[in-house]
Amino acid sequence: MDSMIWMSGNVGGDVEFRTVRDGLVYADFRLGCTPRYWRDGEWVDAATTWITVNCNQALAENIRASIRKGDAVVVVGRLRTSRWNDSEGTTHERLQIEASIVGHDLSRGVARFQRTSRVQAVDDAGKETGSRTAEVADGSAEPDEGAETGATGRVPAAA
Repeated sequence: MDSMIWMSGNVGGDVEFRTVRDGLVYADFRLGCTPRYWRDGEWVDAATTWITVNCNQALAENIRASIRKGDAVVVVGRLRTSRWNDSEGTTHERLQIEASIVGHDLSRGVARFQRTSRVQAVDDAGKETGSRTAEVADGSAEPDEGAETGATGRVPAAA
């Protein structure tokens, strides 16, 4: 059974991106959530809760073009626990969200949605290497204009 969770808060730092084997893209960021409550005629901030948000594949690619430090976001995903031992043998645990949805919190600002186009990437031998989003200069995600395509209409994978 999965533990699904949603949280809203602010992106606490720069989003970290990495590409691993076979071109898989990952993005991680810290989400800070600070509850506010009314006390003695004024708003008071409670302690901030920090959690790491992990994203992959198309979501990570879209976050690269959309999410910045300080943005107010809403995250939906699976609650996970990361465990590790340090050099002294002490076991540590950290809660993380394996995100399936990330979006701007529209109760705190405005955004303009732009749908991405997915194209099937192929290598030089014509073998499918997965889908990717082609971006144009304005940051929108569209197929590469004038990109070479094979008989399948797919865009070749980038070198």
